[in-house]
Formats: sequence, structure tokens, C-alpha cells
Amino acid sequence: MKISLIRLRATGEKTGSIVLNFGGPGMSGVDALKANKAIVSASVRERFDVVSFDPRGVGGSSPVRCLGTLGLDALFASDPTPDNRTEVKQAKQWAKAFAKACAANAGKQLLAHVGTGEAARDMDVLRAALGEARLTYLGWSYGTYLGARYVDLFPRRIRAMVLDGAENPNQTGPEFARSQQLGFKVALESFLRDCFRTKGCPFGKHSVSAALRRLEMLYKRADRAPLRNTYDGRQVSEAVVRTGVMSALYSAASWPYLRQALGAAFKGDGTYLLGLADSYNGRRPDGSYANQYEALMAINCLDHPETRCPYWPVKGTRFTKKVRAEGSPPIVVVGTTRDPATPYKLAKDLAAQLSKGVLLTNDADGHTAYRGGSSCLERQIDRYLITARAPRPGLCAKT
Repeated sequence: MKISLIRLRATGEKTGSIVLNFGGPGMSGVDALKANKAIVSASVRERFDVVSFDPRGVGGSSPVRCLGTLGLDALFASDPTPDNRTEVKQAKQWAKAFAKACAANAGKQLLAHVGTGEAARDMDVLRAALGEARLTYLGWSYGTYLGARYVDLFPRRIRAMVLDGAENPNQTGPEFARSQQLGFKVALESFLRDCFRTKGCPFGKHSVSAALRRLEMLYKRADRAPLRNTYDGRQVSEAVVRTGVMSALYSAASWPYLRQALGAAFKGDGTYLLGLADSYNGRRPDGSYANQYEALMAINCLDHPETRCPYWPVKGTRFTKKVRAEGSPPIVVVGTTRDPATPYKLAKDLAAQLSKGVLLTNDADGHTAYRGGSSCLERQIDRYLITARAPRPGLCAKT
């Protein structure tokens, strides 16, 4: 299998290469690095070739493809909270249709070999191809799960590793889903408290409980009848509204747009929420989709078979053991206190598992931390990446 990758040459005297994974699973590392060449600091860019890649099944690396534009439009608008027999039947039909389309268009051979364990081995091939005796790695979100699987396989082949927005690799799928549910609740309440202090906040009552009730009424309204959409002919269903709200909680920089989107939605216009949902789902301006959702489903069904769709055409194997990584150098784990997608507790859990885990705490909102506004945190991570000397565990606030 050929793996698509991108490399930005060091801007100064080269120390080595640093490999990045931006998360997902399903996000194209090639596209992400093209879009954000400043994802690492200038001091790291000066000394390292910056390398990112599309894991197997993603982007340019034998991408998993299942449905076309119309099919994905309909899937992303389908009812996320079926509450009668007809809606439950429709949800099962969607699961069956999606699995069948993946088997037909991607093929069982590909679907059986896109798991994280194989991606970790691909990353070791990449390390060798780059001429690096030991890997320097920075992974965000799912990239921490990939990093943990790598260090479990190759603990002595690491020079420096930063796992930012960490997952607990031996959590089950349902356990991770419950963790995320709590994480998004914390993030939503943080957004609401910030909104109450902001001019133009669309919530009349400055009460978290009252605002949550109003949001629930919005979801139920969209479930009964879609909101208006002045952009195109698609319906802004409950699923679209929920996805739009959730997507904006990943970064506090999106909160102003979410305030605007909710203000319009309360008046019946879901256009702005649709834009947020499209961005999250990988829908491009021309209507085509990146394959990030299809790849996410295919990878997760192998990594977490206990939660896979009952119609999925191939079986996976869950990673069950704790990652000790005996013999590794110190590994830096970063957790953000109000991270919605990878709650802070998961970073604490991973750092505690590792024989040489070092926990850095980012007291902030949003998903992941590095290059997110904390100069304290950035200085420590940069120094570690450049020198391979680990910082002490500690707390940083956004400054």
C-alpha cells in the first residue's frame, strides 16, 4: 500500500525530521499541513523537516469511499434521536446501507487493513525512510492514540513524543463516548457562561440551565420540521443543528460564530449552523466531501469492534492492554482542562499508564493545546522537541 505524505524542509540547519498526525481518525495530514504550515513554531521549523501523512484509508492513501455527495448529505441529516418504531427502522436502514456501500465501493480487502495498529507500523517504515534512528513525533487527538500504539510496539525507537489532547488507548468505545459526552457538556457550559458576558448573546436569561433548555427546544423544533436554509436546498434537520453546535465547541475562536448561528436559528434560520456542520463533516464548497467520515468509520470499526455497526463487513480487534512503554524516553502528554473531544481525565490516565509519562496541563477551553495561545506551554514543548529533555509536570494557563 502506498502512503501519501508531505514534507516541509527545515528553514535552518537541520537536526532531523518531526512527524505529525492531526487527528481524526480520518483527517488528511497532507491537506492539514498544506493549509497550516505554521502548525509548529518557527524554532521547530528551523531545525526540523516537518512531515505529515495520510494514514491508510485516508485522503491520498487508498481512501475508503462509500457514498457520494447526495448519500452523505442525506446521511448527515438523518435523525440522530429516533424515538418511535419508524425512526428506529430508518436508522437501522441507514446503518445497513452505509455498510453495504463501503463494502461495495471500498472493498473488504481495504476495510480489513486500515486499523491503527497497521498505521503505527507504517509510521515506523516512514521513520526509517526519513533516515531517523529514533522518531520525533507530535500527535493531536486521535494522533495520540496512534502515538500510543506506536510506542507500545517500538518503545526504544522514540527520540521525543508529544501527545496533545490525549485519548486513553485502552478505553472501550462506549467508555470513550461517555467521556466525550461529559467533555462536550463542560465545553458547552463554558461557552454559555462566556456568552452571558458578551454583547449580543442570543440567550435572554443568563442561566446555564435555562440556556440548555432553550437549546433542547431548538433541537426538538428542528426534529419536528427543518429550519430554513438560504444557502441551498438542503434541510437543516436536528442532526445538522446538533453537529453545528458541537463543531463550534472545539475552539473558543468559533464561539462568536456560534453565537451568531444560534441567534439566527432561534428565529428559524439554520443557514449558519449548516455552514458549521458542513465544515465539520468535510463538505467542500463544490459539494464534494473529503473522505474523513468514511475513513473514521472504517478505522473505528477495526479499532473498536464492540461498537461497530452490526452490518459492517469485516471484523476488528480491540486494543485492551495499558500502554507502559518500558524502555522509552520521557513522553509528554498534554491535557486541556475544558477540552470537549478528549477530556482532561484521559490525558491524566495516559500519563499515569506510561512508565515515563510527563503530564502538562493547559487550563483553557477548546480541543488540544499546542499553538493554541499558551506561551508557557509552547515554550516547554518546543524545548522538549528540540533538545529531547523533558519538562517537569505542571500547569499552564493561556497567556
